Formats: sequence, structure tokens, C-alpha cells
Amino acid sequence: MKTISKIQLPKDGWAGLKENFSADATAGFVVFLLAMPLSLGIAKASDFPPIMGLITAIIGGMVVSLFSGSKLTIKGPAAGLIVVVAGSVADFGGGETGWKLALGAMVVAGIVQIGFGFLKLGKLADIFPLSAIHGMLAAIGIIIIVKQIPVLLDVNPELYKGLSIVSMITSIPTIFANLDPRATMIGVYSLAIMLGWPYLKDFKLGKIPAPLMVLIVAIPSELAMDFAHTEPPYALLHIGSLTDNLNFNADFSGISNPGVFIKYVIMFALVGSLESLLTVKAIDLADPFRRKSDNNKDLIAVGVGNTLSAFLGGLPMISEVARSSANVNQGAKTRWANFFHGFFILVFVLVATPVIEMIPNSALAAMLITVGIKLAHPKEFVNTFKIGKDQLAIFLVTIVFTLVEDLLIGIAAGILLKVILHLLNGASLKTLFKAPVLVSSNGNDYLIEIEQAAVFSNFLTIKKKLEEIPAGFNLTIDLKNTKLVDHSVMENLHRFQHEYEEHGGHVKIVGLDKHKPVSDHHLAARKLVQS
Repeated sequence: MKTISKIQLPKDGWAGLKENFSADATAGFVVFLLAMPLSLGIAKASDFPPIMGLITAIIGGMVVSLFSGSKLTIKGPAAGLIVVVAGSVADFGGGETGWKLALGAMVVAGIVQIGFGFLKLGKLADIFPLSAIHGMLAAIGIIIIVKQIPVLLDVNPELYKGLSIVSMITSIPTIFANLDPRATMIGVYSLAIMLGWPYLKDFKLGKIPAPLMVLIVAIPSELAMDFAHTEPPYALLHIGSLTDNLNFNADFSGISNPGVFIKYVIMFALVGSLESLLTVKAIDLADPFRRKSDNNKDLIAVGVGNTLSAFLGGLPMISEVARSSANVNQGAKTRWANFFHGFFILVFVLVATPVIEMIPNSALAAMLITVGIKLAHPKEFVNTFKIGKDQLAIFLVTIVFTLVEDLLIGIAAGILLKVILHLLNGASLKTLFKAPVLVSSNGNDYLIEIEQAAVFSNFLTIKKKLEEIPAGFNLTIDLKNTKLVDHSVMENLHRFQHEYEEHGGHVKIVGLDKHKPVSDHHLAARKLVQS
């Protein structure tokens, strides 16, 4: 079997464009078909002008791809940030004013992300407990579903304008009582297509991207029912001209309300960076060439893209997981696939705006509800429970506080509960943030001894020591002197083991014989049993 080092890696830069033009252009075109309707839906759900979703995707593709630190990720607006973006527009006053003031905070957040990259904080995702991150994403999924239900049913926006998530949940019976039957019909079968399409993957028809199939069905249905003349204006998408919308739209006067301004700078920079880094990590594992991304360089690239996008009125962008996965599956070889996805969106906007404005909003809502279902799928709750009741508690606390308050409070609540549980399980305050790690070597063998506690908040100390060890050696990670090893560290150590062995080394994780796992899951937290 070939080792990774013997595989011919695709060339980068202009040589890579020439070498992989066909593969990358084809993958970029398929991703464009997926990204265009989703970008429109995300912008609309975020209370931004819909065309701004396309502007964000164009910048994420044609600009950010030129200097990004990852080879196969697709940059563009993210459903996971809908909650933050829409919240910022509302908190800054709503409407066009709220949009422009939110843009000011986004520009600053983009500059903060650039700073994250230069400060080499690409390991940011490793200092957050995984259960809290998954809880945050599940809460985002629930919020997306709740907010898109009235759009799917084509209910008058005035009926639910300004309602909190909790209020919207309690108002669902009223929303259903006011649905529009014809638009709802389009929304329902669009949702059925989105949910059922994965089951057709082994058939030729299933090769068509599900969002494209939705448009193929929904647009003719809308035309047959003459929505332009028989339905209220909110039933159809309206985007206007690209050239008319290209202006410097950011307004920084929102800084006069420092509490709100700083809150959203933190949320845009933090949540956006976390989601982007998690996607980069996932796509690296899916890359057939096993190339390792430069997380810090990628954060800088995304930060530059976000700064430019916000100045022009666009949404914050991340490395988006669904589009990036589709890119890999379509055989993309280099970052040029991301460039082509943005290029095809630009061409389509310039020549086919009337077609875009035939899209029923109920069809876009169906696409976003599908994203929400994936984020908050029941299997996420079941899998978390299997890892341990403590992880489920952190997961649920994060969800509840996010729904009742906001994302920042939700993440903070999840982390606080995690810290409390660690203290109750024997970790000291001192070791929560720094783990004693001893590294010794003998020929080709390295011994890494971790003492006291190995938990999410001190994993960067552990990871730094591990990354200092050259590739290709035999590593033994000994945990016998720890009182506690949490789930986040267990998962990160197994991921390190996988990546190190991909590059010719060998890793053994030992010393857990006297530790009791909190569940039967192989990545469950483990506590030392006192003899």
C-alpha cells in the first residue's frame, strides 16, 4: 500500500490551475449550484438584502481562495451564523439602519479574525468543550427551523415580526392557522425533496444537487400559479441589480452603543472562527491527499474576506461544511474549485437575475429547514448521551441558554457547567489551565507522560508538546498519573493518533487501566478509581 508521502500531490498556484482545471472547474460548478440558493436563503433569513448572500459567496470564492490556508474548503455565508446576524440587525434597530450598523461590527470582527491568525490562534477550537460546541450548533439548528417555518408556510411577516424564539415556538399553532395553501404546497414538496434526496444517491437522478432539484420543481410551479400577480410580494425573492447594490454600506456609529457593538464583534469573531476551524479540521480528514491546512493562514484569509464583505454590505463568511464536503465528493483537487464556485455565481448574477427572482421564498425556507434539521438532528442528542450523561447535561444547558438568551450566554453556560463538573471530579483550579507534561525519548521511541488532569481547558499545553515531536516515531502517551481525562481530550488524542499515523508514525495511548469511563463509549471521560 502506498504511503501518503509517495502520492503525487496536486500542484498549487497557477501551476495547479493548469494541472487541475477540469476537475476543479467541474467541482466548482456543482458547488455553485448548491451554494447559490443557500446563499440567497441565508441572507434573507439573516434580515440582509438577499443579493448580499451572493456577494459574500463571490468574495469567498474569487478573493479568499487566492490566499486561504486550506485547499478544499468552500468559503461563503453560513447558516450557523444566521442567528447572530439576524440578532445583530434587530439589536441595532432593524431594517436598513440595523443592517448597516451590524456591518460596522462585522468589519471590526473581520479585523479581529485577522489578528487571531497573526497571533496563531488557529487552535482556538481546541480550547472549547466539544459538548458545548455541539450544543451551540444544535441550538442554532432549532432556531433556524423555528424561524423558517412561517416562511415555508408563506405567513405574513407582520404576524411574527419581533418575536423571540420562545414566543415563536408558542405561536406555531397561530402561524399554521394563517398559512397560504399554494405557497405551502411548494414549501412542503421542496422540503420532501431536500430530505429524501440522500436516499437517491445510488441513482442517476440523485447525482443532481438537491437544492438545484428544488429550483427545477419550485420555479415552474410558481410560474404555473402566477405568484407575481396572485401572491403578496413576500412570496417571491427580490434581489435587484448587483451593480446597484455594490456600495460601501458599513456604518460604524453603532459604537456609540458599546455594549451591543462589542457583544456582536465578539460573537461574529468567535462563533465564525470556531465554525470555520471545525470545518477545516473535518475537511482535512476527508482530503484524499491528507494535506494539512494552515489554520492561522486560513483565519487571516477568512478575516480579510469578512472585512471586505462587510464593507460592501455582505454577510460574514466561514469555511462552510456542506459545500466543502460536496467539493471533496465532486473530486476537487485545489483551492481553484472555491474560486470557480464564486466565479460561476458572479456570472449567473450578471446574466440571470430574472431567473433568481422567480424563486419562491417557501422553497428557500425548505433548504434552510433541512440545514437546521441536520444541526439539531435527534441523533446528536443520542450520540451525546452515549458519550456520557455529563456531556448530555452540558449539551442541553448550552441549548437552553442559547434559546432563552443568546449564543454567547449559551456557550458560557456550557463551559461553566463543564468546569464545575471537572472540579467535582477531582481536578484542581491550577490544573484546569495547565497540564504538567513530561516528554522523554530513547532512540525512535518517545514517552509523553501527562499528569494531574487532561481536560479541554488545558489541552493546548498537551497539544503543543505533541506537535513538537517530529513525524515518524513511536509515541506512547501515558495517562496513568491523571485523575481525570475528559471527553474533549479523549477525542483530540484519538484524532492526533490518526493524523500522526497517517504520516508514518505510531501512537499508543496507555495508562487508563485504573480509570473508570463514565459510559461505554470509547471516547467517554475517564476518572481515576482510588484504590
